Amino acid sequence: MNAALEDLQRRLGHRFQRPELLSRALTHRSYGADHNERLEFLGDAVLSLAVSSLLYERYAGSDEGDLTRVRAHLVREASLHKLALGLGLPAVLKMSDGEARGGGAQRPSILADAVEALLGAAYIDAGYDAALGIVRRLLGDTIATSSSAGDFAKDAKTALQEWLQARRYAVPSYRIVATRGQAHAQTFEVECAVPALDVAELGVGRSRRAAEQEAARRLLDRLTAERGKS
Repeated sequence: MNAALEDLQRRLGHRFQRPELLSRALTHRSYGADHNERLEFLGDAVLSLAVSSLLYERYAGSDEGDLTRVRAHLVREASLHKLALGLGLPAVLKMSDGEARGGGAQRPSILADAVEALLGAAYIDAGYDAALGIVRRLLGDTIATSSSAGDFAKDAKTALQEWLQARRYAVPSYRIVATRGQAHAQTFEVECAVPALDVAELGVGRSRRAAEQEAARRLLDRLTAERGKS
């Protein structure tokens, strides 16, 4: 195993008993059939459970809404992208030459997916406690240094939903308007709409989640500008 992978395992605080799982977690679908998407699917659930557990321990006085909002903040693409950079993932990801030339190793969605895949791989390799240990290592300080769940800013989708609910409007709807690019480098265009107010805005992102957040942000900005925050 090369020095970069050794360093990655040190940063994770977990040495893989099955190195093939680590290799698969770092393999983008453009590189070959043995890629990381299934591990990403599993890791997404593991991450959500692990973060939920840590938040439950840390913020004993917070209600479900606050905990849900903080979890969304910690597991969003931007947060995982930052973790991926700290782990040095751009240097160890395996992808096709074309994807690499297109900047794939720096693309937030690809890096965020790789973080989730690593957690899925660790779960298979050594069980939930191992995966929880990685999450604690990566996010524990961020959680521990916040005095309350209220220290975390609301994501745009949550903020928009709360703005609408406070005025007794139904929650917004989201739909994919267009998907562009090849499967391994897609761009999503999503519409966020509030039929009761006859308003809608579009958002574009490298993942559906990112596009939804952008659409929600645009719509919330529009509503607060036109109708005020009160």
